[in-house]
Amino acid sequence: MTLRNTTVSYGSIAKILHWVIALLFLAAYCAVYYRHWFTEPKTPPNMTALHLHLSFGISVGVFVLLRVIWRLSNPAPEEPPGTHLEHLAAKTGHMLLYFFMIMMPVTGYIGTGLGAEFFYLFHIPKFEETALFQWLVVDTIGITFKEFEKPVDFFHKDIGGALLVWILILIHIGAALFHHYYKRDNVFTRMLPTIKSKKDTE
Repeated sequence: MTLRNTTVSYGSIAKILHWVIALLFLAAYCAVYYRHWFTEPKTPPNMTALHLHLSFGISVGVFVLLRVIWRLSNPAPEEPPGTHLEHLAAKTGHMLLYFFMIMMPVTGYIGTGLGAEFFYLFHIPKFEETALFQWLVVDTIGITFKEFEKPVDFFHKDIGGALLVWILILIHIGAALFHHYYKRDNVFTRMLPTIKSKKDTE
């Protein structure tokens, strides 16, 4: 398996980034669901789950940035045979996923009223304490953090945290399975890890 993409399959870098982001995204949601469903507010388990959620979310943002940079410098494999409508739906779905993969970490960080203990390794100050917040929100827009936080939280919790993102993810998974089992092309398998057989290594 090559590092870079080919015309028929993704390379190892793209595959690693894809699956790492998927796992981090899932972990971020599991942490926040655990916090809301199984802990009491402001207790140590509650705060631990929150900092894990923030840590996973920030990690998603970093890896998505790397993925976008890699995608711009390394084109994706050629599109499989299909109708114009199928290609348009695939591009739209991917664009929406990228949008939420970028905006969820961004809004999660800038709308949080406390700093993040990044996997309890080091502290990341909250957005309100940064020079960017002072310049952009206070000096340029002219509002307080409380006023700024409300629409940001609405997007992060009520839009991104609701069923919409999960619907997009399920559509993405469903489309991959549709290609694999119905259309029988390589759309699904080209993103799977390549496992060498004994015959290949002899």
